[in-house]
Amino acid sequence: MGDDLPPDELNHAAVQGMHFGFPYCHGQGIPDPDLTTDGSCEEFTPAAQPLPAHVAALGMRFYDGKMFPEEYRGQIFIAEHGSWNRVVPTGYRLSMVRLENGAPVSYEIFAEGWLTGGLSWGRPVDVLVMPDGALLVSDDRAGAIYRITYG
Repeated sequence: MGDDLPPDELNHAAVQGMHFGFPYCHGQGIPDPDLTTDGSCEEFTPAAQPLPAHVAALGMRFYDGKMFPEEYRGQIFIAEHGSWNRVVPTGYRLSMVRLENGAPVSYEIFAEGWLTGGLSWGRPVDVLVMPDGALLVSDDRAGAIYRITYG
């Protein structure tokens, strides 16, 4: 649908059997022009948090560690593998969705640097919280695992 559509998305499956629209609708009610004939997305549950298009959000975890300050506990860390089909690449980073009362209130970049000058040297795939509270981020381009600590 282009460089800026459709958005990647974070969904909240509060009950079994919810349908978030894919492949007919995207994000918070954007119909797919090739698959939705009536242009309506009302029958589907909209995304809880739209993410930038083509960031390729792969692994995600709720932070339940104790190393980082309290403000990080219960927040969602997302490994963004990165785009392959955008004019200007995006993703290639670790982002965070902040929650209040179980609902997303913001989306922000937490760690970046795998994309430099439009070229990527790494592609985050997944994130894990270690017993000591550090984050591990796997990278399938560099063949590495990064340990992120708070000091």
